[in-house]
Amino acid sequence: MTALYLPSLVRIGGGALNELPAALKQAGLSAPFIITDGFMAKSGLLERVQTLLAKADIQSGAFSDAVPDPTVTSVEAALAALKCGVYDCVIGLGGGSPIDTAKMVAVLARHGGAPSHLKVPHVQDEAGLPIIAIPTTAGTGSEATRVTVITDEKTDEKMLCTGYAYLPHIAIVDYELTLTMPRRLTADTGIDALTHALEAYVSKRASPFTDALALAAMKRIWHALPIACKDPSNHEAREQVMQGAFEAGMAFSNASVALVHGMSRPIGAHFHVAHGLSNAMLLPEITAWSVTGAQSRYATCARVMGILPSGTEDEAACAALVAALRERNRELDVPSPSSYGLQESCWNDLLPLMAEQALASGSPANNPRVPGQTEIIDLYRKVWA
Repeated sequence: MTALYLPSLVRIGGGALNELPAALKQAGLSAPFIITDGFMAKSGLLERVQTLLAKADIQSGAFSDAVPDPTVTSVEAALAALKCGVYDCVIGLGGGSPIDTAKMVAVLARHGGAPSHLKVPHVQDEAGLPIIAIPTTAGTGSEATRVTVITDEKTDEKMLCTGYAYLPHIAIVDYELTLTMPRRLTADTGIDALTHALEAYVSKRASPFTDALALAAMKRIWHALPIACKDPSNHEAREQVMQGAFEAGMAFSNASVALVHGMSRPIGAHFHVAHGLSNAMLLPEITAWSVTGAQSRYATCARVMGILPSGTEDEAACAALVAALRERNRELDVPSPSSYGLQESCWNDLLPLMAEQALASGSPANNPRVPGQTEIIDLYRKVWA
């Protein structure tokens, strides 16, 4: 038996943003509070959304100070702003950070409490305010997931929070909103989406439904991402990456991510590395370590992505997959984690904490080869070498 969790209403394709008022009315919503960041406000997109809503006689409020890797402080500030008015839903407009902020605010607005009370192993299924996700990057898949990640600044912990309450009710997936993404952001969020798809496919919680989504996403993203990086105005490539990210989001929201994400979150929390970039740093070596746990599945990934022909033996396909992931990182200029600090002199103090935080997230347990704390520490050392 497979339980599936998907957004109730989806508008996808070029120009989908224009369908926002109709989607809100279809859902019986009329007073949205928009959470976004300063860049979206300065770019004019926030104003565009509010004008679009106003023309449909929908008045909205807004908070435009969401921060990258959303913190407890930023969530509290957004929540305070929401409470200054009367709203019946929350719109997350931007990359994964504004959308994750919106998810947590929507839950706290109805139930109170603090993000630290909601981190795993707690599961928040009782809904808060309805969430509308409008991604402007192609990668996080947050518009399709029942997950949010909030950083506790006091402990440098990225708190994973899960449950049906975080699943957007409406997703507006408009690839045209990604046309102005810079190359580094395009690459990092694209590899994040590829990691979602690959980990969902090899996850111990995978199902035939999530398999189909994950494989479709891998194929799209692998071929289209380099084109989107080289030619940002290429509509077809942007559309393929955006759709792939959405498919990957639905896949991992229902099958879960695994060891790459578990180890990625502590890197982001302690060294302030963007989430997609930290995934990219880890993906080749974690895949190399994990392949023996699900050789046929990793081999299928290599074949679907076109790395090797369909008749290739599994072992050769797995080796080619790892080599291709390493080469893709070189092509996309993914830096070494060592450039972000963590000298060998402090490994003994910090790496055990990072390994503990990785395990606490629960994601490593879904990996086809499940590590213990010592193995995670060794993997961190190898990635940093």
